[in-house]
Amino acid sequence: MRYRSTWETGPRAVWALILANFAVFIATLFSQQAIGILGVQRDALTSHPWIILTSLFVHAGWWHILGNMFMLYFYGNYLSRLIGENKFLLLYFSGGLVGNVLFLLIAAPWRIAVGASGAVFAIGGALAVIRPRIKVVLFPIPIPMDLWMYVLMTAVLLGLLPALSTTNIGWQAHLGGLAVGLAFGWYFKRWEKRRGIYR
Repeated sequence: MRYRSTWETGPRAVWALILANFAVFIATLFSQQAIGILGVQRDALTSHPWIILTSLFVHAGWWHILGNMFMLYFYGNYLSRLIGENKFLLLYFSGGLVGNVLFLLIAAPWRIAVGASGAVFAIGGALAVIRPRIKVVLFPIPIPMDLWMYVLMTAVLLGLLPALSTTNIGWQAHLGGLAVGLAFGWYFKRWEKRRGIYR
């Protein structure tokens, strides 16, 4: 079956996004000003409108990009096969852009946000609605749990808790992306039911 071969190599859209993120990250290592130029910030949006998009490919450090790219691969491999690569890319960028807009509306005007977290949360949220019973293991706890529970725990740890503290995590982008993913997942699940598709 060709499906097995595709599973081993991974969907092209997922790999393209991962490579693009790493390429931009490596490039920013050689420029101290890159984050300020490419990151999204309310004060700079008028003069640099491209930052609403470029910020999705910029990361603040190795742990930041490795975490996001791991989750992109983990969620994206499954979801892109489920909904198709065109819808997957639409969801990815919609989640990232809505997350950035929410950050711009809520965060202080001088704060800068970078990273693909909003887009990744959109993918995770959609998958958690469409296939909530997929079993995953939350490192380092070796106990299988339903995907919806994993996404909920991640949302609390990286979305709700930072909102109640003074951390530098852009929780607004996380929650904006998650909301997009949940809405998309709900729509897609209804689409499946109307067509008699049950998995």
